Amino acid sequence: MRILVTGAAGFIGAHTCRQLLDMKMSVIGIDNLNDYYDTSLKDARINWINDHENANDFSFVKMDIAHRDAMESLFAEHQFDRVIHLAAQAGVRFSIENPHAYIDANIVGFMNVLEGCRHNNVEHLVYASSSSVYGANEAMPFSVDDNVDHPVSLYAASKKANELMAHTYSHLYNLPTTGLRFFTVYGPWGRPDMAPFKFTKAIRNGDPIDVYNYGNHRRDFTYIDDIVSGVVKTMMNVAQNNENWDAKKPSPSTSKGPWRVYNIGAQTPVHLLTFIETIEKALGKTAVKNLLPMQQGDVPDTFADVEALVRDVGYRPSIGLDEGITKFVDWYNEFYPL
Repeated sequence: MRILVTGAAGFIGAHTCRQLLDMKMSVIGIDNLNDYYDTSLKDARINWINDHENANDFSFVKMDIAHRDAMESLFAEHQFDRVIHLAAQAGVRFSIENPHAYIDANIVGFMNVLEGCRHNNVEHLVYASSSSVYGANEAMPFSVDDNVDHPVSLYAASKKANELMAHTYSHLYNLPTTGLRFFTVYGPWGRPDMAPFKFTKAIRNGDPIDVYNYGNHRRDFTYIDDIVSGVVKTMMNVAQNNENWDAKKPSPSTSKGPWRVYNIGAQTPVHLLTFIETIEKALGKTAVKNLLPMQQGDVPDTFADVEALVRDVGYRPSIGLDEGITKFVDWYNEFYPL
């Protein structure tokens, strides 16, 4: 298969590219290498992909998904079998201060991906949604049957919009699409703006860490290998029409068209203070905690119900928190030696 991975220099994108190379797929990776965070880490991820034994099957193209003409040419030239769309402007708090970046990347960019798939007979589009779409919902665990009409950040709203846009293309053009709502992904090569990275850096350096909501958050921390396994399994299981879909009692996660939405997480929420203690243990150092109220746009808890993904594609998270944090801290110490 010839696979397009957008956001290939990103955290999940780089791991996904390497997993596809393990499977001897032909992979085209694109990324605009923007400076939302340190571009040297993005460059290092691309080098890591190119170190794979099957790297001859990988090609990287620097490209912005918001550039319509470039995206049209890319799809026309390569005639991808399947697309894994992971490129996005990430970050809840950044969206409050820089809303236009989210419209450009997450709305306009996704439109270009949909159009590329539509006009070039792509067999299946798998795209990144987010647990943030659950917004003000407090029913636990978060279920794909829950209402997600009350986002509390523009980032979340853009991901909800992606699900709606994908449904339109599945309905109108019979394009199979599957959205995966990621739950707090962590692991080696992770993003510097996310809590595991920031906590590890600060604790190792002896700097205080900001702990919001006074540490009362719970997060469904999910190790990167489990996420990538689920992404690739989903790609291989093309979304199908739900022939039993009832317009009088509509399912929020399926459709008469070939459209699906799933949660993908560990299904094991962890208190933030427990997560910090696990990092402390792996580093052999104690954190200096600056306890603060909850931030604007944040949600107190996340907890994924992943039974639909288990049933439909055979997803099974297997990496526990202690093992996952140890692997992340080992990578961090190697990548950023003292």
